[in-house]
Amino acid sequence: MMHSFIPPHRFFPYLTWTEIRDMPHKENVVIVQPIGAIEQHGPHLPLIVDSAIATGVLGKALELIPETLPVYALPTQYYGKSNEHINFPGTITLSAQTLLAVLKELGESIYRAGFRKLVFLNAHGGQPEVISIIARDLHLQYPDLMVFPLFVWRVPNASGELLKQQPHPELSIHADLGETSLLLSLLPDQVHMERAVKEYPQGLPPEDSLLSMEGKLPFAWATHELSQSGVFGDPTGATSEIGDRLLDSLAQSWAQVFQDIYDFSKPNLAPRHN
Repeated sequence: MMHSFIPPHRFFPYLTWTEIRDMPHKENVVIVQPIGAIEQHGPHLPLIVDSAIATGVLGKALELIPETLPVYALPTQYYGKSNEHINFPGTITLSAQTLLAVLKELGESIYRAGFRKLVFLNAHGGQPEVISIIARDLHLQYPDLMVFPLFVWRVPNASGELLKQQPHPELSIHADLGETSLLLSLLPDQVHMERAVKEYPQGLPPEDSLLSMEGKLPFAWATHELSQSGVFGDPTGATSEIGDRLLDSLAQSWAQVFQDIYDFSKPNLAPRHN
């Protein structure tokens, strides 16, 4: 099953070149590139977490949209910029330059095929900046190509309600309750709850400091400087029931986003008359 979680009729590589050539109104067809990572997620989760979440959430959302809404998924970009986890065995990372080049050439290929709406659906927190850079560059190179650099977790979903019960919800960002629960929903056989440990980032600035690990005034960090296990959060209470709630809430929001992108028109400012 090459399409994984993606409904087969929504999987772009299953189309023939003549079907793509003859596809009507390609300027409004939405092409989605899921982007993840292969990186450590503590002793209890597999390396594939971010890629699985990007693909699983996208697949569930595609099941919810109307059949008449033309949205197609590309194969997941499994490798990302993960050098913050490089000291943990198994992490595979691309440089920012390599990821930029891959996404640029991918976008150019989609443009040549006649499509004008491309979504980068990212699930790895270490690379939104890279994806935003290439989205802007592609749009400036091809002004009629609308590129959307989006992050899986930034739509309305149930994680806020669930994480507010955690002692440090703002620090629950990796291999935590949310990600572990989602994996119990998506890939339960690959989760080892008996190995799950709770660990929050250590050595952070004091509470009265304006600096923070992430947020408005962040500092650069590597995971091994802050965590021995590679975990940021408390995954020990994760369940598949929580994961199902998260997956459903994320998928419903993304189904709405895809409709919004289909309806979206490029801003067209009237020229100024002197």
